[in-house]
Amino acid sequence: MNESITYKDAGVDIDRAEDFVNQIRPLVKSTYRTGVLGEIGGFGGLFHLNVLKYRDPILVSSTDGVGTKIKIAVLMNQHDTIGIDLVAMCVNDIIVHGAAPLFLLDYLAMGRLSPLTATQIIEGIAAGCRQARCSLIGGETAEMPGVYQPGDYDLAGFVVGAVEREHLIDGSDIAVGHRLIGLASSGLHANGFSLVRQVLFAHHGLSVFDYIPALGGPLGQELLKPTRIYVETVLNLIRDFPVSGIAHITGGGLTNNIPRILPRTCQAIIYRDRWPVPPIFRFLQEKGNIPAEDMLRTFNMGIGLVLAVAENQVDDVVQRLKALHEETYIIGEITNRKNGAPPLIYAGASAATHEKQGSAD
Repeated sequence: MNESITYKDAGVDIDRAEDFVNQIRPLVKSTYRTGVLGEIGGFGGLFHLNVLKYRDPILVSSTDGVGTKIKIAVLMNQHDTIGIDLVAMCVNDIIVHGAAPLFLLDYLAMGRLSPLTATQIIEGIAAGCRQARCSLIGGETAEMPGVYQPGDYDLAGFVVGAVEREHLIDGSDIAVGHRLIGLASSGLHANGFSLVRQVLFAHHGLSVFDYIPALGGPLGQELLKPTRIYVETVLNLIRDFPVSGIAHITGGGLTNNIPRILPRTCQAIIYRDRWPVPPIFRFLQEKGNIPAEDMLRTFNMGIGLVLAVAENQVDDVVQRLKALHEETYIIGEITNRKNGAPPLIYAGASAATHEKQGSAD
């Protein structure tokens, strides 16, 4: 007679998953804003848009993950900030359109559910949602034995926001003479970690626990710095000032992300000596002998968000950003793009070797 085999025997424990959902209920509820209906555990997350009293709303959505930065969290056995990265990568992509984040759903997959690790991850997601004023209204936690090795996991997020049609920011108003204002990043954010791991761990054999004098602390501490969430800053700014375009500087760096918002007739000139480049980027470039062009196409190089603003608004916008405690730099300008010219060119000294200075305002 064949021995019976249960789902639990196959590596999936439904009871443990249900216990986990009950454990994170308070974390999820701490993110709720006006408009959320129902409770965690339903088949779908419910949100009532009408209570926010939009007149002509445009829904803006985005999905993203945190890539191989997860490997750093695993090596450090520190999982309480990677969820902030997840929220940031999602909400920063919709705030560039002027959309206020409304709700987020997460997807967490593990080989075997570790309630402690999973709770720490959700703690980070909840913290990020509170920063972004965004409700965590649902998600999926999956045990996938045989797909993920013990200790490994994957993480993705899905966000929906809204903006009044008349206030939608899409870059179409960017014009010659506009200035480009950069907002400082916190470091690597969540991009380029495949290259980071190849250079630092595979080639140089470093450990996340190694103290790096140039970084002023352990390597892993620097690598795990959470991605900045720019929602509060942008919503405050666009309430009072016209902003023609906003670019989130993620994978592809300044080189690839600024052109995404430019009209075809416009070219961006970026002055590479106008902002301080954090030490982590110089450290990586030196360790990997990475060409400056690759640095600028892979990493944010210290600039997490770029705003396109009319010249006559620059001083007032910069003052508001400073009042919001933003590190702000005027990093470029918009000129006329000639036929066949690239949408973005660099000028000035190499950003990869520029030493830290004060704001260029």
